Amino acid sequence: MMTEETALFANDAFYAAFREGDYPAMSALWATDAKQCCIHPMWEPLFGREAVLASWKEVLRTPPPVECVTPYVVSSHAMATVFCFEKIEQGVLAATNVYILEQGRPRMVHHQAASTRGRPKAGPGESRVIN
Repeated sequence: MMTEETALFANDAFYAAFREGDYPAMSALWATDAKQCCIHPMWEPLFGREAVLASWKEVLRTPPPVECVTPYVVSSHAMATVFCFEKIEQGVLAATNVYILEQGRPRMVHHQAASTRGRPKAGPGESRVIN
């Protein structure tokens, strides 16, 4: 079952790999069997594991100091979506991260980050959950 804790754990691992430029960890987080999509700010949508991981290899060469704040989790039996803000040097982005259970482990199938006029209203680590 995809719980709030499971989704937030996977999300924390995603942002740690992102922040640290850890490509092997990032690769391990993405699903291997399920379809995938990634949309970096100002990029076209990328589909499939090969294209998604090639993009992360490029992004992680010079990773930004990114921090995920105010995650908001929407979960169901085998899937969870984490909506959050990404604080980076250039400002704040709104992000959506989707995780599924693949072979009993949370794996990412979608990431999208984009500019936003909104700003985080709660402190780091605070979350709200809808089941």
